[in-house]
Amino acid sequence: MTSTNSNPTGRIEGLDGLRAMAVLAVLGYHLRPSAVPGGFLGVDVFFVISGFLITTLLIREQRAAGRIDLRAFWIRRGRRLLPALVTVVATSIVVARLVDSDLLVNIKRQTIGAATFSTNWIEIGASTDYFDATSPLLFNTFWSLAIEEQFYLLWPIVIVGLVRARVRLTHAAMFTLVAAAGSAALMSALIASGTSATRVYYGTDTHLFGLMLGASLAFAFAAPVPILASRRWHRLRLWVGFVGMAAVVALIFGLDHASPITYHGGIALASACSVLMVVALPGGPTLFTGLLQTRPLSWVGQRSYGIYLWHWPVFLVVSELLPAPAPGVPPTLLTALSVLAVTAILSEASYQWIEGPIRHNGFAGTWHALVGRRLMRIAAPAVIVLMALVGLSLATAPDRSRAQLSVEAGQRAIESQPALVPTTVPATTTMPATTTMPSTTTMPSTTTMPATATSDTTTPATTTIPPDPAWPRDLAVPPGELMMGFGDSVLSGAAPAIYERFPGIYIDATPILQWRDAPAIVDELRQAGTTRPVVILHFGTNAGLKDEWSVEALREVLDILGPDRRVVLLTVVGISYWIPATNDMLREVSAEYPNTIVADWHAVIEESPELLHNDQTHPNSAGIIIYAELVASALEELGPG
Repeated sequence: MTSTNSNPTGRIEGLDGLRAMAVLAVLGYHLRPSAVPGGFLGVDVFFVISGFLITTLLIREQRAAGRIDLRAFWIRRGRRLLPALVTVVATSIVVARLVDSDLLVNIKRQTIGAATFSTNWIEIGASTDYFDATSPLLFNTFWSLAIEEQFYLLWPIVIVGLVRARVRLTHAAMFTLVAAAGSAALMSALIASGTSATRVYYGTDTHLFGLMLGASLAFAFAAPVPILASRRWHRLRLWVGFVGMAAVVALIFGLDHASPITYHGGIALASACSVLMVVALPGGPTLFTGLLQTRPLSWVGQRSYGIYLWHWPVFLVVSELLPAPAPGVPPTLLTALSVLAVTAILSEASYQWIEGPIRHNGFAGTWHALVGRRLMRIAAPAVIVLMALVGLSLATAPDRSRAQLSVEAGQRAIESQPALVPTTVPATTTMPATTTMPSTTTMPSTTTMPATATSDTTTPATTTIPPDPAWPRDLAVPPGELMMGFGDSVLSGAAPAIYERFPGIYIDATPILQWRDAPAIVDELRQAGTTRPVVILHFGTNAGLKDEWSVEALREVLDILGPDRRVVLLTVVGISYWIPATNDMLREVSAEYPNTIVADWHAVIEESPELLHNDQTHPNSAGIIIYAELVASALEELGPG
């Protein structure tokens, strides 16, 4: 890797300000996602900064010493990252165990991920959803640290290989630019193919482009690319920086994780705009760098690593101690201020007493400096006690939360219910004469061919669904034999009470299902002639009605059921910011269908939040009884028509 020019030397002013901007975006997203829906892009700003800074440091070392000392580099990274990480993990585990054991669900695998720099891949294997507010993990944010740590382990080796191959810096810049484009293209291709958002968002390969863009910029500066060494550039870079900042801010406030455009270039665009901010920093002070070097931003930026580590466990613990007045309601001002204050205090303490001493003096130097001091006599026993409590907490951590246990109990009840029998003659479907369908054949898409499908006509396929048995008009509430329910984990958890209130009802509910899944499920039973005249629908807990596809799926389900069936739609409950909008849309669509009624489960919980488990989403043992009665009341109001 050769060049006759020198890259910028010394500290790059303004990077701390960009770090502050990034971590504040993440804080805003977690504290008030409805106001900062794209705050998760702060992570991508971090990636660009890290790619640029680490590559710049490695190039400087190669030029100054004639070689890159990999061992020394990894030791420096360990000094920088491990002290705060170990402190946060140990402290959070113990405090969470004292506050609510549900916070420690899956903590063993999270701890393994943190210790092995593999959180992202472990959570991909576990099908975790970073954006699922109903089941947050204590170390939910560590996925991005894992990607950075993997980069720190492997990228220096790549740089050494480029040096030995005598690759020119301009060629290295192009190589990393191509790698960035490939990573962004892979993210887009996988999401288009139906791959889970977790795999696409967490994957090192699919989320590498920010690091590669930063690295490409470092190579370009080191070469340097002619435009970056020109006088014209020094006049333009002020405006380039502000344009990049304006674009990133616009994306932070305008992009939504549920939007397809986020994965089809949205995150990559935020990374590219972050490059515009970084490229404007070297070369001397400007109004842009001056803004980023203001004392508040510098203070936050210098502690951004600790703030990022601490804020999420602090948020979960404080939210348990100071819960929102109702699910779906943003944290109170007291809760938000408490999270910010505790995070700032812990980050400052970690920065001054743990991170700083070890980074400057090393592990051994810090240890020797403490030996013999009075502080050591206090700290050593405290650390021993803390580690013992960590071990005890890990050993006694629950495998599943109370909400999960209740949902699993409901699923067992659902799985043990009698099989459906047709309440109508199954849909009669005929095929062209050239096709013979065996009795077990299932058609593509949402249509299941019944056993009577034959090939005795050449007319196109037609479907006829005879009417269902009617809801007797002398009954205020229909018998369970005329009812069925479709839904997600909330309906699963409520199943025992639903069965008791409506004996004979059939329930088809599975955790994680969304409105987009509902049409295929409902239509399959309709085609088989097993759909009953009264239907309960409770989807939306996981993704709501945030986009046009979900809303169209809701309408499609109601169209499939037809105007003769009586349908109860339940509002959703949870801590996700889109809950109110989802319930409003549910009411709006219901108004278009006279045979439907909305049972306002959300209103019930607003009055009695104690009916939920601690996840603020699923009803507890008392809540499922009220849930069943709410359905009965809605049916009584709807009537047989």
